[in-house]
Amino acid sequence: MTLPVPVSLAEPVHPPARALTAAPTPAHLLAFVRRIAADTVLVGSLPLDPQGRTWVRLDGPAGSEAWLIGWPPGAGTGWHDHGGSHGAFATAAGALTEQSLAARLPTEGWETWELAQGVDRERELTAGRGRSFGEHHVHQVLNESQSTHAISVHAYHPPLPLMRRYSRTGGVLRLEQVEHPEEWQ
Repeated sequence: MTLPVPVSLAEPVHPPARALTAAPTPAHLLAFVRRIAADTVLVGSLPLDPQGRTWVRLDGPAGSEAWLIGWPPGAGTGWHDHGGSHGAFATAAGALTEQSLAARLPTEGWETWELAQGVDRERELTAGRGRSFGEHHVHQVLNESQSTHAISVHAYHPPLPLMRRYSRTGGVLRLEQVEHPEEWQ
């Protein structure tokens, strides 16, 4: 797995967000990431690195956290969750594959978990397609192309308090690491 390479743009990116009076739902976040993914000027401003993921933080709606991420060919996240935040992501360019688990895992108190049969899901998200997810979502995202970068927009609410990273061998998921925001910001 290639480690992300943070980048910064000349000016902070603050795309306009519709005013919300309450915390954004997964549907609100999905509408936001789709709108930002359609912004060709913003998407085109992200520097791309052939060796690692690149990203820039965006202002999300109603205090949510958002990211514009570049994925070189073959890049992926590995299995992870979002520390109890719900969210959404949309592909702006290229295609991404999401592999997810249709199972609600306990958030704490375990190091290995044997997965039931039939919990694996896979979907391809081409440019313009997105999805939202709840607070217990475990997945990995991959750019399976061997030649084309992908770019996506992600949003989370509340802002990510942590991310748990997992390894997977067959039907067994193992907690490997807990990351905190200061490790990726």
